[in-house]
Amino acid sequence: MNLEELIAWYDFSGKSVVITGGTGVLGGEMACALVGCGADVTVLDRNPHLPEELKRPMDAGPGRYMVAYGDVLQRESLLETAEVIQKSFGGIDMLINAAGGNHPQGTTGDELSFFDLPQEALRFVFDLNVVGTILPSQVYGRLMAEQEEGIILNVSSMSAFRPLTRITAYSAAKAAVSNFTQWLAVHMAQEYSPRIRVNGIAPGFFLTRQNAFLLTDAQSGELTERGRQIIEHTPMGRFGSPEDLLGAVLWLLSPASAFVTGTVVAIDGGFSAFSGV
Repeated sequence: MNLEELIAWYDFSGKSVVITGGTGVLGGEMACALVGCGADVTVLDRNPHLPEELKRPMDAGPGRYMVAYGDVLQRESLLETAEVIQKSFGGIDMLINAAGGNHPQGTTGDELSFFDLPQEALRFVFDLNVVGTILPSQVYGRLMAEQEEGIILNVSSMSAFRPLTRITAYSAAKAAVSNFTQWLAVHMAQEYSPRIRVNGIAPGFFLTRQNAFLLTDAQSGELTERGRQIIEHTPMGRFGSPEDLLGAVLWLLSPASAFVTGTVVAIDGGFSAFSGV
């Protein structure tokens, strides 16, 4: 295989990609990278206002993008957005389920024991992460089944590999996302087309709006004790940066991974490989 053929694997010109939670830190970085690789990207979020730090690189192209309102917990909202995307970009080739997050009251601590975690917080975390991955996969995956080709990429978490202390709801929900990724990969390949691939990524510890309250002190900005423990158990000795996800994401969306489905790739600086001694 020559260099031109290898480079062409990562040319996404003419490909239509939907990213749920696309205005977030990690989803936004993926959106910027894909527009930069020529894709037509739909940034789908309940907050359809693109931050300026994402807008500038996406405006530079060469791909196109649009920002659309979409609620991953409302099927009708997703169906309406699917129609808009098809009219604008001609179809949907890839879906990245990046919407997700935690809830402070779904986490044990000084104020809440496991026995007192409120049902509302538990449902919030499970709905957002699990149902919020399944519903878009149903709506946009149906289009892939009809065209017998497509790629779905789910965002799991290192907490699904090794549940962290205190992170009750989020760890269990992301473990469900990993399990669903494997199930859907088999289902789509066997029932509809082997050219429909479903994979996931499991980011390690990235400083985001969702987990900053656990890893850094709100007043001083210094690492919490938990943040220090994570760094000590990460062989590469740092938190991840959003761009650290891009190599695996682009690979899993490209023809370079044509024989890869049902896999959840850890992007964690070695955290999952380290026993602690």
